[in-house]
Amino acid sequence: MPRAAPPAGLPAREAAVRLLVAVLSEGHSLDAAVAKEFQQSALEPRDRALARLIAATVLRRLGELEFVLNSYLERPLPKRQGALWQILLSGAAQLLFLETPPHAAVGLAVEQARRDRHAAHYDKLVNALLRRLAREGAAALQASDAVALNIPAWLLQRWGEAYGAEAARHIAAASLAEAPLDISVKEAPEAWAARLGGAVLPTGSVRLAAGGRIEDLPGYAEGVWWVQDAAAALPVRLLGPVAGKSVVDLCAAPGGKTAQLAAAGADVTAVDLSGARLKRLAANLERLHLAAQLVEADAATWSPGRTFDAVLLDAPCTATGTIRRHPDILRLKRPDDAAALADIQSRLLDNAAGLVAPGGTLLYCTCSLEPEEGARQIERFLAHDRRFARSPIAAGVCGIAAEWLTPHGELRTLPCHLPGERPELSGMDGFYAARLTRIG
Repeated sequence: MPRAAPPAGLPAREAAVRLLVAVLSEGHSLDAAVAKEFQQSALEPRDRALARLIAATVLRRLGELEFVLNSYLERPLPKRQGALWQILLSGAAQLLFLETPPHAAVGLAVEQARRDRHAAHYDKLVNALLRRLAREGAAALQASDAVALNIPAWLLQRWGEAYGAEAARHIAAASLAEAPLDISVKEAPEAWAARLGGAVLPTGSVRLAAGGRIEDLPGYAEGVWWVQDAAAALPVRLLGPVAGKSVVDLCAAPGGKTAQLAAAGADVTAVDLSGARLKRLAANLERLHLAAQLVEADAATWSPGRTFDAVLLDAPCTATGTIRRHPDILRLKRPDDAAALADIQSRLLDNAAGLVAPGGTLLYCTCSLEPEEGARQIERFLAHDRRFARSPIAAGVCGIAAEWLTPHGELRTLPCHLPGERPELSGMDGFYAARLTRIG
């Protein structure tokens, strides 16, 4: 007898659980897990989006969800439980944060448990636990400290040391909010903001509320705009007019800055270590009807035998400024990651310096909140390479607020910056950028 078709909504929930297993149990990034899960999936785009939303919500609010679930468990779950814990987390996230009707969230979670041979014995536990959560969970969360539960203690401590305890909590709270959709538009941002139902930010980016398929929005297929956080769009603008200038974009993929430079008329060379990432960059440029020279090479050793008017290095980093978009960072990063990456950044920065023509500009940036990946890198670099000096950024330029600048005139945005009229339209990535000029 053929097996009955799964209940409506079950495939999306099952995909969400597989994503959670990939991240929490196997250590994959959420983006990598999503790419693998949906590579040959028959799921509709709406179900794919729901699966990712559920998984991202669990990763973002994992501390709170575990706190509430554990408070209701009378004894620890068995070791041989299959995906029982991920099923419970998924159901709890739907009930407490995604406003899923209880009958749907609970019923589908129970069905998931029954279909998992190791979790099947605990279907009644799933039913009872999630029903209790639907009744009492919201009140339990209101009495808890979301920041302390969801942000790893070591990370909150680091932010407190770097920015002060009060600012650290503001950063943490903002990092727990889902990010809006920011886009960079080739031209006429006001017109496109009106057409898309968004608003033009002081920095020039267009901001929309998150939700729905990006590919379905007007202008995407025509290559009018690309997705890029408002903070990530600032470094290229700090280079000033680049039309006709030679600019190299190091560690270029996924290519938002390459697109900005090409759209502004620069002669762009985009360098990245990953051939696969360069293929995606090339596809993005093709959609945008933009051109750049793409080079697959290690930016720490690349030596093209020439110099450039400007060199932009967006160095690989812990990306702790992008937790709003990548909540898996909260679960995957470790205290010693920043130090290990700082060594890589130093080598990249030293090689990038040799690519800058006399009088040219070197722009170093990261999407990290950690000082050793930002200001300390520049302090180290300037201490041993006397050919360069800071070119301070002034408040008001490119819509930059004074509070986004360090005393040395470097860019230092925080997730709690750029408040909007509504929480879902507020914030920006935590980003650091230093502009240097070659004087020798």
